[in-house]
Amino acid sequence: MGNHLSDLLARASAASIPVVRGVTDDQFGLPTPCAEFSVRDLLNHLFQVVVNFQALAAREPADFSGTPDVLDGDWRERYVAETEALVKAWAEPSSLDGVSPGMGLPQPVVAKLVLLDLTVHSWDLAQATGQPYSPDAQSVQELLGLVDQMGPMARENGVFGAEVPVSGGPFETLLGATGRHPVVPPR
Repeated sequence: MGNHLSDLLARASAASIPVVRGVTDDQFGLPTPCAEFSVRDLLNHLFQVVVNFQALAAREPADFSGTPDVLDGDWRERYVAETEALVKAWAEPSSLDGVSPGMGLPQPVVAKLVLLDLTVHSWDLAQATGQPYSPDAQSVQELLGLVDQMGPMARENGVFGAEVPVSGGPFETLLGATGRHPVVPPR
C-alpha cells in the first residue's frame, strides 16, 4: 500500500541508489555543487535526511543539530535499507495527514522536501563523482511546484542559492531554481 508521494519517493530512491553505490572512498574529499559539502559531507547529510524524515513521517522528533559520520562498514547497503524504510514510512496512510509538529508544515510538503533532497543531492553526488544520473520525471514535475512555492523563503534562509537562469527541460529548471548550474564545467 502506498500513496502518490511514497511512490515518487520510491522512484527517487531507486534513482539515487546507483549513484550512492558508485561513490568510491577515494572520492570522499571531492567538492560538490553544494559549496559547503564535500562528497563525504553530502553523503552524511543525505543519510541524516533519509533517517530523520522517517521520523517526521510518523510525527516523531527529528534531530538536525549535527551530522554524524556514518560512512563506515557497509554504508552503501545501509543507505539502501534506510531509503526502503523512508518509503515505507511515507506509505503509511496517516503520514500525509495534518501538520508536522517538528517542521510546522503540512505533512505532504514535508514529504516533498525529502523528495527534493533525494533528487537534487543525487545529482550533486553524480556531478561530483562523474556519474550519470537520471531523475524520475514525475518527481521533477512535483518538485517544480514545491520550489515555486518555497523558493523565495529557501533562498532567504540560505537553503537554496540565488536562482540561476537556465534553458533546458524541467530538471534543468529545477536545478536552476535551487541555485545550481545545470551544466557543471569539467574539472
